Amino acid sequence: MRYFIYLSYDGRAYHGWQVQPNAESVQGVLNRALTTLLRRPTEVTGAGRTDTGVNAALMVAHFDTEQPLDTLRLTDKLCRILPPDIAVSRIVPVKEEAHARFTATSRTYHYHVYTEKNPFRRHYAVRLFFRPDFELMNRAAALLLQTEDFTSFSKLNTDVKTNICHVTRARWTETEPGLWRFEITADRFLRNMVRAVVGTLLEVGRGRLTVEGFKQIIDSKDRCAAGESVAGHALSLVDIAYPDDIFLTEPTLVAE
Repeated sequence: MRYFIYLSYDGRAYHGWQVQPNAESVQGVLNRALTTLLRRPTEVTGAGRTDTGVNAALMVAHFDTEQPLDTLRLTDKLCRILPPDIAVSRIVPVKEEAHARFTATSRTYHYHVYTEKNPFRRHYAVRLFFRPDFELMNRAAALLLQTEDFTSFSKLNTDVKTNICHVTRARWTETEPGLWRFEITADRFLRNMVRAVVGTLLEVGRGRLTVEGFKQIIDSKDRCAAGESVAGHALSLVDIAYPDDIFLTEPTLVAE
């Protein structure tokens, strides 16, 4: 049987989601925990690859088992043995063909910046030492909804077959006085894409780049033309959407 596992994590202690040969990763920690509890080698496949230091308010991964599971009990046990910076919220059965990465219809990321010194924001947001023009940045961000090829915002030399993405939302919003959130939703994201987009939008906001210049960067399909990638700790994966018809009702388990 195949199950989706919904989890969240603080990424500061990890070198990203994906298993690394010589560094700790969220996927690696989760694999070991499931292997311990299910008493057989178990590996999860994630909906995406968050980079070093990036957080997830919601990540989805799938794994397979030979027998039906008591998902409530497994969720509780996982939360007990996982470190404090990783939490599992639920585990649900899905169709065999459901895939955490390829079946997803959209993903949403948030990036936070703040403009005044605040010691309680520094771990999950980036402090700006200038006051950007957020209205101008939103005018530039709107161009992303008209874009298909995101090569200019992709990490170089990746193994993806296409840089085509479809963005359905990209906007800056002030959520608290002095705290701004960039929300972006798309069907898929390239490696480093959100951080590169934010870095380039901030160039617009500080007057170093015009909205037309932002469009020219998109059209150039040249990563070197775009702005620098911003820090990862202020980025968080917050939502992943799936078709309703991939989910199954919980199987009835026979008491031992």
